[in-house]
Amino acid sequence: MKELGGEQVVGRHAVRELLAARRRRVRDVWMADTVNDEEISLLASASGVPVRHVSRARLDAEARTDAPQGVLAHAQPLPEVELASLCGRPRPFLLVVDGVTDPHNLGALLRTAEVGGATGAVLPRHRAAHVTPTVTKAAAGAIEYLAIAVVPGIPSALSELRANGVWTIGLDPHGESAVHELDLATEPVALVVGAEGEGLSRLAKARCDVLAAVPQYGRLASLNVSAAAAVAVFEIARRRAL
Repeated sequence: MKELGGEQVVGRHAVRELLAARRRRVRDVWMADTVNDEEISLLASASGVPVRHVSRARLDAEARTDAPQGVLAHAQPLPEVELASLCGRPRPFLLVVDGVTDPHNLGALLRTAEVGGATGAVLPRHRAAHVTPTVTKAAAGAIEYLAIAVVPGIPSALSELRANGVWTIGLDPHGESAVHELDLATEPVALVVGAEGEGLSRLAKARCDVLAAVPQYGRLASLNVSAAAAVAVFEIARRRAL
């Protein structure tokens, strides 16, 4: 069974947040001998995590992503949570990711969700990116704070969300409403975003309570999924704060 991942954390921001959050056990930190990050060293020391100083070439060979910024860490896999647990949190605000395969996009989506105040994220078990080292770097530490559920399929998860009183908003360029027109108030809500290029799957689209679009005024056909999600996440966050 495909696990959530997150065992290798890459990049300075991501490693700092891994150590600061203390959410999971960290086996060690590798730091290139050309790097001197005092904050990471102090955080590691405070948690009893060994720091190994290695050559840049060895660190780059160990890293399973490009440009690791001279720092990586090995940790326990990220813990998965149950979808029902996410639904049961006070005023849930969830990001549901339907088939995003680009790890840079997934990392950006998780970072946006955490900064925008989302209380959790939902990922499909199959045919989608999970938390690879590239995702850990792009997420810049968001994975250490954002609760993540992995589900067998997004359409069935949307049905479960509806059964638990969570209103689902599918982000679609042809949506009948604009995101800034939605009456969100304090309802439990989930923003559903689709795959690169294809957007939401047919079944996911059919099971959303409403389809909403990000208004566009230029000549290009669409926004990148992580950019569109950022607009929607912060609009939802703004409306919920009123």
